[in-house]
Amino acid sequence: MTNLSGKVAVVVGAAGAGNMGQHIARTLADAGAKVVVAGRKPDELKRFAGEIAGDWALCDLSKKADVEALATTVVERHGKVDIAINASGWGLLKSLHDITEEELDQIIALQFKGVHYFLSAFVRAMPQGGSLVQISSATTQCIIDDHAAYIATKSASEALIRCVANQYGPQGIRANVLSPGFTESPMTEASFAVPGLVDAFIKEYPLGRVGTSEDIAKAALFVVSDDCFMTGQNLQINGGLTLRRNPRPGEIGAAIGAAMAAQQAQS
Repeated sequence: MTNLSGKVAVVVGAAGAGNMGQHIARTLADAGAKVVVAGRKPDELKRFAGEIAGDWALCDLSKKADVEALATTVVERHGKVDIAINASGWGLLKSLHDITEEELDQIIALQFKGVHYFLSAFVRAMPQGGSLVQISSATTQCIIDDHAAYIATKSASEALIRCVANQYGPQGIRANVLSPGFTESPMTEASFAVPGLVDAFIKEYPLGRVGTSEDIAKAALFVVSDDCFMTGQNLQINGGLTLRRNPRPGEIGAAIGAAMAAQQAQS
């Protein structure tokens, strides 16, 4: 079993009840790490930090001052940072023509500039070396329609990780990406509730199911451990989806229609 006793970890994007960031944070805490959860919702952060015997701090990833203050605060409170994971994101699903300038600015601020701020701040906070992890998405490899701004900014975050891994490896810093596919989480709760929608995706997963936040948390535990001799890599934690493809809109619509027809026939 991986032992993270004595390690100090930061998980950004852990302010949503039951979200992927919280699953990751709990897994690291269970392995012995002191975990600082960060995000924009103080009540939930405080509640969850108490649950895992951790610490919490406010941080809006899109604001450079917030991210730098987070890194400084963790070092001041706990003496160091060994692990930093960015699990924040915005699943914007909107066509190329319909996305507004404001929405485009927001997703760039969060998923590109925010990642840049995050990496810069925590590289500085790790003079002794450490592990950086960015949560990306299988959609950077398996395109899905009406997701261009999301995919482009996630792809940019992957490039940043590769640059950091190359330049700061001699400092003892490892930087890697975890890429989930369609994953059951609070962010996708509404999608999972649509009859037939998940069925359209499952057939493209060689392992026969879509992902869970626990899948990602277990992968994160390995990647941040001292046993992981790897950097600059993008691990596809998605049951083999990237061997195939995401379903097309027509296929999704057909699967939903079939499921709804079956429900009606049974009623």
